[in-house]
Amino acid sequence: MTDHEARTGADAPTVGGMPSEGTRGGDGDAPRYSRVLLKFSGEALAGNQGFGIDPPAVEYLTDEVKAVHELGVSLGLVIGGGNIVRGAAASQQGMDRVSADYMGMLATVINALAIQDLLEKKGVDTRVLTAIRMEELAEPYIRRRALRHLEKGRVVIFAGGTGNPYFSTDTAAALRASEMESQVVIKATKVSGVYTADPAKDPSAEFIPRISFQEVVSKELAVMDAPAVSLCKENGLPIIILDLEEEGAIVSAIKGAEVGTLVT
Repeated sequence: MTDHEARTGADAPTVGGMPSEGTRGGDGDAPRYSRVLLKFSGEALAGNQGFGIDPPAVEYLTDEVKAVHELGVSLGLVIGGGNIVRGAAASQQGMDRVSADYMGMLATVINALAIQDLLEKKGVDTRVLTAIRMEELAEPYIRRRALRHLEKGRVVIFAGGTGNPYFSTDTAAALRASEMESQVVIKATKVSGVYTADPAKDPSAEFIPRISFQEVVSKELAVMDAPAVSLCKENGLPIIILDLEEEGAIVSAIKGAEVGTLVT
């Protein structure tokens, strides 16, 4: 058995790179996934402020991350920067798109440092790796170095997006998850999963507990952006969309409970 098979439980029955539908479900305290990429939006750090970094919101986020870490799961994080600067939005207001995207990447570094600071205070060993070199603040992203940190039980925060304009942090999450040989991407959002329409605007919108990558693309559902979905599909990497505000939902999903929407 290879090291990768030992990490991922490759001897278990799988569908599209994950446990088969018949095996999905809680299994006591044992995590179903041993390596996870967790994606937060930048807005999650803004809390009720709507902008910037809200300490109570960061406190809640880091509690959730710590709970995952205590499962013994190998954990990577990607955090957006929309609470400070969203590149696409800034470009729509007249700013050069490339400049706006680089500003958004820098915003993700600010958020990563905020998360790192509080995680370290809670006793969680953490490293920030950036796609844009800034050695005084964080380590440059090097795949082998990131893997080594994960093997040592550290939470790795991937900042700076992909390091290139025109790519979202969703794509960065899919890319880093693939590079780190993660078993699943968990995107924690403000909704409980994927719906047939926006539930905030359409009361008749129906919840979708499980959906294929092909259906996500053909129905143009707002799961992740198209490059991210395509990358996950190509690498057989399932995505779970769940409600960040549901305390313990991330831990439950990692243990195999049917939380949120599974894309596979």
